[in-house]
Amino acid sequence: MSTRIAFLKGHGTENDFVIVPDPENALDLPPAAVTALCDRRAGIGGDGLLHVVRSAAHPEATHMAGQAEWFMDYRNGDGSVAEMCGNGVRVFARYLQHAGHVTEGDLAVATRGGVKTVHIAKDGDVTVGMGRALLPEGDVTVSVGDRRWPARNVNMGNPHAVAFVDDLAHAGDLYSPPPFSPADAYPSGVNVEFVVDRGPRHVAMRVHERGAGETRSCGTGACAVAVATARRDGADPAATGSPATYTVDVPGGTLVITERTDGEIEMTGPAVIVAEGEIDGDWLENAVR
Repeated sequence: MSTRIAFLKGHGTENDFVIVPDPENALDLPPAAVTALCDRRAGIGGDGLLHVVRSAAHPEATHMAGQAEWFMDYRNGDGSVAEMCGNGVRVFARYLQHAGHVTEGDLAVATRGGVKTVHIAKDGDVTVGMGRALLPEGDVTVSVGDRRWPARNVNMGNPHAVAFVDDLAHAGDLYSPPPFSPADAYPSGVNVEFVVDRGPRHVAMRVHERGAGETRSCGTGACAVAVATARRDGADPAATGSPATYTVDVPGGTLVITERTDGEIEMTGPAVIVAEGEIDGDWLENAVR
């Protein structure tokens, strides 16, 4: 491990990330290293880590290298690997712009959830093509304490359970994963969104992200919420022939989600780089022992 390792810190609607540029995939970042870096007291602090690698240099992304030069090797704050992170893709794109790898306009980013199309607008917002939602059949419930709610099972490349509640406070502290049933609905765990209405095509949510706890925002979660709300409202674009756009308030800001008539979902929101510096390699080696 090198003595000094470059890093940046960024956030998208306050879903924050440690960014580690490593174009040739030369760094060893085991789960313990990711956990140490994301620790808010003893490390840099973040909901997750964005490992920036050229697709051709990463064994999980070489098959996507012809479509996207860069691979977002995303890790949750507990060190576990995740398929996708919507806010993370926006911050990943902002980093690529910050580093001079891309400019305003369109680009493609490889993720474990497939290749995502991204547009960096002149006004600073970033739009990500999030793909189509899958809506697995079967009843799901989530609970907090004595309260239980039916939840909509939505998969955005990662699993979500969307529950509509009367008050966001009913979600509790969200330190621990809310229990769900049936147990086999989500064999690898699930992101759970609690949702209230704010107005026409306008909702607010809180989320427990698997591997991270409650976060200030979740991009794939906001997409799952928009899809679940559209189905509840009878606004399925495939059935109505009109796109459905929802404003989704998260604790860290606001995201705008549009589901097109072909099922493709676009998410628009801010992405900010707030700092950059160097990680002490000796500290990181000691932290993973």
